[in-house]
Amino acid sequence: MQRPVYLHRLNHSYRWAWLGLMLFALVLLGSGIGLRDPWPADEPRFALTALEMLKTGQFWFPHRGGEPYPDKPPLFMWASALSIAMTGSVRLGFLLPSLFAALGTLALVVDLTRRLHGQRIALLSGLALLTTLQFVVQAKAAQIDMLLTFFTTLGAYGLLRHALLGPAKKWWFIGFGAMGLGIITKGVGFLPLLLLLAWLWFAWRGQATKITWKDLGSGLAVLLTVVALWALPMILIATFGDDPNLAAYRDNILFKQTGERYANAWTHLKPWYYYLVQVMPWAWMPLVLTLPWAIPAWWRRARRGDARLLLPLSGVILILVFFSLSPGKRGVYVLPTIPLLVLALAPLLPGLLGKRGFHWLGTGVLILLGGILLTAGLLGALGLPALAKLAERHDVTPWAWWILLGLAAVGLLFWLRPRRGMLALPLWLALFWVSWSTWGYILQNDTRSPRRMMQEIVSVTGDDAWLALPSFDEEFLLQSRQPSVHFGDRTPLDAQFGRAFAWLQEAPNRRWMLTEHRRTSGYPCIDLSQARDMGHQNSDD
Repeated sequence: MQRPVYLHRLNHSYRWAWLGLMLFALVLLGSGIGLRDPWPADEPRFALTALEMLKTGQFWFPHRGGEPYPDKPPLFMWASALSIAMTGSVRLGFLLPSLFAALGTLALVVDLTRRLHGQRIALLSGLALLTTLQFVVQAKAAQIDMLLTFFTTLGAYGLLRHALLGPAKKWWFIGFGAMGLGIITKGVGFLPLLLLLAWLWFAWRGQATKITWKDLGSGLAVLLTVVALWALPMILIATFGDDPNLAAYRDNILFKQTGERYANAWTHLKPWYYYLVQVMPWAWMPLVLTLPWAIPAWWRRARRGDARLLLPLSGVILILVFFSLSPGKRGVYVLPTIPLLVLALAPLLPGLLGKRGFHWLGTGVLILLGGILLTAGLLGALGLPALAKLAERHDVTPWAWWILLGLAAVGLLFWLRPRRGMLALPLWLALFWVSWSTWGYILQNDTRSPRRMMQEIVSVTGDDAWLALPSFDEEFLLQSRQPSVHFGDRTPLDAQFGRAFAWLQEAPNRRWMLTEHRRTSGYPCIDLSQARDMGHQNSDD
């Protein structure tokens, strides 16, 4: 039977709209690649680890500065090494894994929304995801969390295809396989399993595909098989090899960095309400502005038992609860909630865009952001002492950039009027991100990356002189232009400096040391009259 002409045209139009959305996403998220170096805290570490993989061929055990790096599983470092090898450049390659992961996450959200709610809502969901602050921040950062979010979103996509549009056993197994890849990206790749709690309820009510013990067992077998493809060789090599460092890596990555880190964290200690008060208000912006209308709508849908909406919403809530129960918290941990939040909001978006109060909230946020940047830019250009001192310390003069962004906010509000504030805000955010990734990268790179400073050091020492880095930061080792040595990242500081002094004395005319100024105060044997001030770099003198 031939399809009606209007349906063919609608599908054809949707395909072009989908391609336009993905092209817009590529420009928005990919702009600026090649314009900056890896920036601390995490990016230089992962780039350095990827380079060492390529240099040594040791892929099962990531190394950083010659030492095993047991804090994270290796899949993200594999992806970084591959992209750097394919492009032949750290600058071109180090951001690509996050970019492709973000584009993949966007495609999954749009496709699942189309299948659940139709084409128009699918495109709106894609735009909603692309305007969410934390999603774009992480798409433009070479950190593990965007790749993790792609795998958790693929896991949720597979489970939701089976639950709401199934039976779809193929997607059930794909979802579990994706969770396995998520685990060897970062240990919490199993997060989509939290969907099973609400799923069982809806299956009992006949509103979702039923789960059998056989299905669950076979899915978990797929997950464990994927994890074992990395973990089993790693465990065997570490256990039966003769290198105690690899055995220590095995124990650290399997136990300390998983259950112990979750239950008894030793860093980033925050109160239980941290995500609700300090993360969601900015990370979910501007989606967080929908909550005054979305929460009552969710409650009404809950009373009707709308599984298409409530299943992804249950994932958002349970992921927040899961991370809130751990004493160690970082804002980036809840990035995997954002695709699920968009799925839960998707059917509400057309109605929300008709709410006058929603647009006025968007106007208020845009006035606030644009006003702050415009005021700061003008005061900085006029020479306000506090801003001038800040610009001098960080060697950045962003006044023209800030003024332009402030004027862009004024222009958008004048053009679209406050009654369309939720259209003006995303347009301004898109302008901000493109300018951040071009103008902003160029302004900040010499301050946030030590590339220029390490080149200046070579001009002082000569390119064949050796350089010691006690208490080293990865960015200095990554950008070093001469033979360099460090004394153990996890070695106590006194022992590092003791080794550094002994190392210097072996060839005092051919060896140099780079260290932070604050480190020298405890060592009176350092003669500061012979020191050379290399300025300010990443909050260190």
